[in-house]
Amino acid sequence: MMSNTSCEPTERTSIKVGISACVLGQKVRFDSGHKSNKFVTESLTPLFEFIAVCPEVGIGMSVPRPAIRLVSNEERLALVETKDSSKEYTDEMMAYSQQKVQQLKQQDLCGYIVCANSPTCGMERVKLYSKGSATKNGVGLYTHTLMKQMPWLPVEEDGRLNDPVLKENFISRVFGLKDFYDCMGGKPSRGKIVAFHSRYKLTLMAHDPRAYKALGKLVANVADFAEDEFYDLYRLKFMQALTQRASRKNNSNVLMHIQGYFKKCLSSQQRQEFRDVIDQYRQGFLPLLGPLILIKHYLSLYPDGYLQSQKFLTPHPQELKLRYSL
Repeated sequence: MMSNTSCEPTERTSIKVGISACVLGQKVRFDSGHKSNKFVTESLTPLFEFIAVCPEVGIGMSVPRPAIRLVSNEERLALVETKDSSKEYTDEMMAYSQQKVQQLKQQDLCGYIVCANSPTCGMERVKLYSKGSATKNGVGLYTHTLMKQMPWLPVEEDGRLNDPVLKENFISRVFGLKDFYDCMGGKPSRGKIVAFHSRYKLTLMAHDPRAYKALGKLVANVADFAEDEFYDLYRLKFMQALTQRASRKNNSNVLMHIQGYFKKCLSSQQRQEFRDVIDQYRQGFLPLLGPLILIKHYLSLYPDGYLQSQKFLTPHPQELKLRYSL
């Protein structure tokens, strides 16, 4: 085991996030249009280094171009032109997808925003045609390859970013993975991963209590794994846990857990007020920001190194205002 167990990054690099080029505002769609997303262009562009990809343009299709769709023919998926199914692009798209994803795997990508309903980029519920009818149970060919080859990567569709819960979950995952890479500093070690895990214990409790226990056991048995194996396994399990959205119930349990750290510092009246604020959040009368402001106030008065290290309190930049409505 390497001796360095610090999890404080010595140098922060840019946050690289892949994105469907049309969602970034590039006019690359079949009709020469785009699907620019306001949250992406106004709120995320200053924070992320976007890597824009249009698979159709990547395989040499023109702009504008004929519309394409996914067709299921005898257990085989095909990417064909909508008005002329004899014109097929399946092999070219699969080859491009494999090559592009292999390139992205070398860049410590922290997330990916894809275009909904696209036969190449859609993440779910893509129209799949078979024998003259269509069902919404397909996945775009490019995004399917991306998620299969990089199962730890946070992937979200542009339209789902309009949902405040899904938006906050995706951004939390992006910053969590970025923090993980920064903590490794390009030289992963068991000690660094254990230190990283310590800072995310409350986050894991909020997202997935069962995964929190499982990851705790994994970390406790760190000596049983080779470093590379432990790195890959922990990254996958950690990111899968964060995919589970933090519920109001789980958040409330974490807040009560945090309250216990102040029981010797606060008066009985202050403890009761603390519980009341948590209860108001639990019942939906306050956003999560309410009890968090109170916790940060008490931490300024009664510092606690462990609590102050917990990313649950600040999983992403405050200027994004993602916890104002949760």
